[in-house]
Amino acid sequence: MNLSKQQLFPLLFLSLFIFRPLHASNPKKCSSSYLESFYTCGRFGVSICFPFCGHAGFNVHCTDLNKTAIELPMSGTFLVQEINYRKQQISLNDPEGCLAKRLLTFNTSGSPFSPRFSVYYTFLTCPNEVVKLSWYPSIRCLSNSTYSFFATSNLSLAESMLPSCQIVKKRVAVPINVLFENNRFSSVMNVLDLELEWSSPNCRGCEMDSLRCGFKNKASLEVKCFSDTSGHLGANSVLLITLCTIGGISIFACIAMSVYNSERFNFQRRQNAARDLTQQPRGVVVTRLTTGLDQSTIESYKKVELGESRRLPGPNGIVCPICLSEYACKETIRCMPECDHCFHVQCIDVWLKIHGSCPICRNSRS
Repeated sequence: MNLSKQQLFPLLFLSLFIFRPLHASNPKKCSSSYLESFYTCGRFGVSICFPFCGHAGFNVHCTDLNKTAIELPMSGTFLVQEINYRKQQISLNDPEGCLAKRLLTFNTSGSPFSPRFSVYYTFLTCPNEVVKLSWYPSIRCLSNSTYSFFATSNLSLAESMLPSCQIVKKRVAVPINVLFENNRFSSVMNVLDLELEWSSPNCRGCEMDSLRCGFKNKASLEVKCFSDTSGHLGANSVLLITLCTIGGISIFACIAMSVYNSERFNFQRRQNAARDLTQQPRGVVVTRLTTGLDQSTIESYKKVELGESRRLPGPNGIVCPICLSEYACKETIRCMPECDHCFHVQCIDVWLKIHGSCPICRNSRS
């Protein structure tokens, strides 16, 4: 099904016209009626209903900018990005855009929420003169002109940066879902959401049956399901729901076709990005033109096969500074003759063919 721009525009206009009355009044609190107890902060905000209406501990409110916010007793205010009522999950982020800072003291105690994930991160700071020639992604909102702030789920990687760097907090349980960052410093922590869930009150059954959940009565904390089809829907409401359904299906079909047609492009883009992250250093500060070495010169540099202890002859830690992977026994490394810095053979050989100097201290024979 391919729709032209002339066909798509009326559908988009119709959907805006249809959905506008649903949030035009923009109420700031839930109604006393179970069947009407929902609202949003702004026209297209997060839908807020029970238990975020009328249940202790679910302290949601609208900000002056029509953003949905929630108060956690031990951690303060966060913005609500999404609420999944069927799975009883909520996604939060920092209003100031510096989630890493909030994670240093994050605590769900006193709230009905618990983390969905438990990824343990170590936070550290490094002097800029130590890391300015590297490609480690820092957390900019916590960095300054003197020090750079980093986070990693790889404790060995953090400890390999000592003693030049200082660990701020070790093994902090972070409820975010991060993929493909196990062997490097985090570059996406501030743009992801905290993933929390709640178990009580349990309204999953009501949501699965497309029913409303609420207290049985004002004097009880027990919950029950309420039907939306209670005779209060008039002819205009039925017509509105029908039009919304038709418009929604049409728009969904257009979006699905667009996603399908661009899937090959997106897949290729993700592959290229992943390859760049694992094979090419980023953010290297080039201060002068360099000339690479020929293969015979590179081969003259000392090679060592690591034993069970993985002890290196040079001043390095247990992580290759180029690929950020830990050394393993029986792996072959190559060391620079002037400074004794060591690297995986495959990593340093490619580097020397281009640059001809140590990637850490830039010493060379020339």
